Amino acid sequence: MENGQSLAGYQRAALLRQAHSLSPVAMVGKQGATQSLVAHVDQELDNHELIKVRFSDFKDERRSLAEELSEQTGAILVAVLGHVAILYRAAEDPADRRISVPVRKT
Repeated sequence: MENGQSLAGYQRAALLRQAHSLSPVAMVGKQGATQSLVAHVDQELDNHELIKVRFSDFKDERRSLAEELSEQTGAILVAVLGHVAILYRAAEDPADRRISVPVRKT
């Protein structure tokens, strides 16, 4: 699966299971989705591949802001659960990938 593709239900479920124990690494606060927040999220995706972003403000717009963050970072929006968005972006080098996404064989 490459960036920009959507997830099948079983892939989304597998990523949600892996994200369950993660703590949020970024927070959307009073300033919203600033360029510094986008840069931080981008760096965290490079470091971890699968991250959580907490919305302390802009809770009514969390879905659209999470989609905007995913577009700007080239990540896939796995889910928005409560006040937390889960983003996934595979490492460019397959040898560096730590998060496994199941692929069904056809």
